[in-house]
Amino acid sequence: MIIGYTTGVYDLFHIGHLNLLKNAKGMCDKLIVGVTVDELVQYKGKKAMIPFEDRIEIVRSCKFVDAAIPQYDMDKLKVCKELGANMLFVGDDWYGTDKWREYEVDFNKEGIRIVYFPYTRGVSSTKITEALKQIRGWTSEASILASNLCHDK
Repeated sequence: MIIGYTTGVYDLFHIGHLNLLKNAKGMCDKLIVGVTVDELVQYKGKKAMIPFEDRIEIVRSCKFVDAAIPQYDMDKLKVCKELGANMLFVGDDWYGTDKWREYEVDFNKEGIRIVYFPYTRGVSSTKITEALKQIRGWTSEASILASNLCHDK
């Protein structure tokens, strides 16, 4: 059985997310998706618009996903080993970077293949957020307030 793993914030779920999950599932028997917890998103200097509980439920509900789990840290190799994953799927925007060249060596030593999928050009949660700010006339202050309201349920 080929087990694949991918991870992401999956905020403002869009066609790029769906493409990654669909392509990944096509290459493995079981696809496990790590969804970044809110605390780790903040650690990375960002803030998700959609709360973690909602984001993981959206990902879990996707027909290409066999299991969705919380991502508590950035150590993808550790998680792949714990899950018994044979493949790690990522967007090709990481391909060729120094960091990912090092990852390829480390993952290869463990028998885990990194597969890069074409990044869906022109779409990202960041771009969607920026477009919403412009269309709706959101200011930074209003964006913070809206984000806080989303998290206060």
